[in-house]
Amino acid sequence: MLNNITDTVKHLIIINVIMFIGTLAIGGAPFGENTVFYDWFALHFPKNAAFQPWQIITHMFMHGGFMHIFFNMFALWMFGTAVEQRFGSKKFLFFYISSGLGAALVMIGYYYYQFYSGLNILNEAGFDQAQTLETLKSGYAMYDTRWANHLSTDKLSSFITVFNSTMVGASGAIMGVLVAFGMMYPESKLMLIFLPIPIKAKYFIPGIIILDLISAITGQSFFSPSNTAYMAHIGGALTGFLMMWYWKKTQFNKNRWDR
Repeated sequence: MLNNITDTVKHLIIINVIMFIGTLAIGGAPFGENTVFYDWFALHFPKNAAFQPWQIITHMFMHGGFMHIFFNMFALWMFGTAVEQRFGSKKFLFFYISSGLGAALVMIGYYYYQFYSGLNILNEAGFDQAQTLETLKSGYAMYDTRWANHLSTDKLSSFITVFNSTMVGASGAIMGVLVAFGMMYPESKLMLIFLPIPIKAKYFIPGIIILDLISAITGQSFFSPSNTAYMAHIGGALTGFLMMWYWKKTQFNKNRWDR
């Protein structure tokens, strides 16, 4: 079956594997915030001094563990190959990167909302915003203990965690690809590893997105680790859907979905 892999999907998998090996090989404890590769290429919160513009792209080629990269690359091969065969290499790469960017922007927007809801409360309580940021920048998970008098335990934890957050993984881009697959092959039957019941793509894929949305709202994880960036999944899926809808509506090319 691997003989059927398309060129762009193959090259994306190779790049992801190389970056994963780099994460293991270059500096620090594997998969931790002190790993040199994470410092360089994971997507940090923009207010954090560790943030760099290139991380908006590079984070989607980084992964946090063997199972993380395995399932993402398996999904990229399984669904990406079929989508690239219809799109062609250049259009597929544009779609993939755009979905990843959409995922990152939605996640950053969500983080900004969480962060500034806490920052505004502290401002109203008389804390200087510049000083608050300097305190956060002074070290990992550093904060002024007086903040606890004005922020609930959950809000204080969210405020500090968001500032020190790092996001890695191709999941957002792959969610866009999954949406494209579902719109082009709605009658294809798919199965979850944990639920081996064949379900048509037109039901399966919206179901996965709904579960991600529920997880994002409630914090309850169904099939993935609790630290999964669910809003990034939603962002990638939404970006993929909007591109597919636009291309179909305007007949981006003469054959709609085809090259």
